Amino acid sequence: MAAPIDACSTFLVRHAWLTLRGVVAEALVEHDLSVAQFASLLLLDESPGMSVADVARKVSTARQSANEMLTGLEKAGLVERRPHPSDRRSQQIFLTDAGRARLNEAVPAVQAVEARLSSGFSTEDLAIVNAWLHRMTEAPAAETEEIPTL
Repeated sequence: MAAPIDACSTFLVRHAWLTLRGVVAEALVEHDLSVAQFASLLLLDESPGMSVADVARKVSTARQSANEMLTGLEKAGLVERRPHPSDRRSQQIFLTDAGRARLNEAVPAVQAVEARLSSGFSTEDLAIVNAWLHRMTEAPAAETEEIPTL
């Protein structure tokens, strides 16, 4: 007999992510951002100058999909591409002032969703969950070029 669903962390994390993503997507509508766009702005704020491949890897999508999403953000004036200083074939991506402003406006909406969904958990509970999630992001699969989605 197979293990019950509750014994499969992979399924539970995926289900939690899909649920959270849906609620976060609703909160981001008023900021005219998708979840992937928000995540990309957040990543670029933390690590300016990432390549398209870097963004794709971090948001778990194909490079082509990330490039299309970043092109949309660029057309909206939220990011800009600059030539890489040492790699002529690559470009670095940076937030514009408008991108940083849009991100700063959207962060409280996402934080409110997370606060609502995590209410009832102790600070210690949340610290354990966050530690586990961080450890999972450091797994060898996270180092591959593209991570297939389930």
